[in-house]
Amino acid sequence: MDEIIKKEYESLVKYYEASGGNSHALISKEYASMVINGDKVLAKNSTEGIIIETERIENGVYARITVKRGYKAKNPVHLCFGMLPREGKQIIKSEIVAEEDSAVRFIAHCIFPNALRIEHIMDSQIIVERNAKIEYEETHFHGKSGGVKVIPKTVARVKEGGEYNSSFLLKSGRAGYIDIDYEVHLEKNAKSMLITKIYAREDDEIHTNESIILEGAHSSGVIKTRMALRNRAKSFVIGKTVGLGEYSKGHVDCTEIIMDDAEAEASPIVIGKNPKAKVTHEAAIGSVDKKQLITLMTRGLTEEEAIDVIVSGLLK
Repeated sequence: MDEIIKKEYESLVKYYEASGGNSHALISKEYASMVINGDKVLAKNSTEGIIIETERIENGVYARITVKRGYKAKNPVHLCFGMLPREGKQIIKSEIVAEEDSAVRFIAHCIFPNALRIEHIMDSQIIVERNAKIEYEETHFHGKSGGVKVIPKTVARVKEGGEYNSSFLLKSGRAGYIDIDYEVHLEKNAKSMLITKIYAREDDEIHTNESIILEGAHSSGVIKTRMALRNRAKSFVIGKTVGLGEYSKGHVDCTEIIMDDAEAEASPIVIGKNPKAKVTHEAAIGSVDKKQLITLMTRGLTEEEAIDVIVSGLLK
């Protein structure tokens, strides 16, 4: 590792640790891992059952991750995508394939601590083969300016008996502009859960468009969204589940808290195209529970501290 790469790596790892990441996993040969800053792969490691291949593209990196047939990963795969400069554009094109009967968990951290005009585009294709399983946990660590655009797009195809679950969590800093577009296709006996949790402030703007297509018999899927918005923040949430397969089950669950001059719009969409499918939804938008707020304040918390506790509970 040359000196410039080493300095970038060390700086990024500090923020990675601050966002709750396990830095040991980035250097241990027992973990599959990858660290990217801008369009540079600073480090990567494949293991016996997980192969990571990368190549540089304009403004970013293409990565293909393959989990071999029958391999059950005992350690999660750790991914770190970052942009340390104040301005710039990062494109990550990824393809993840979990071969038949494999199982893996990904822990991804997206880190933009100094962003003033940063654009992060993630374009992912995910294939979960027969009876395989992928868990993908994505945590974002942003700066205080809100000068970041995050545009993640994922298309996942889950074959018979497979499972794909993903979560998107903004853990620290301003959201900025986030535009999530996820689409999951489920074959027979396949299942999926999509979870999104974001705390937006100031003039942050959040768009989510998440769909689960229940193509196979006895497939099941849940879309769960939790938002908290303050000041002038806005959210536009679409959750869609389509029941095509016999005895398929889908549910959309959206809860949003708005404060100050914030605005929230939720559009749960359920479509049934098979009389034996069952698709349901629930959506709620409201203010902080006053009774809960008063109870916390009588225990010595300020109003701001009490609101943070309530929001933390919602996003937990």
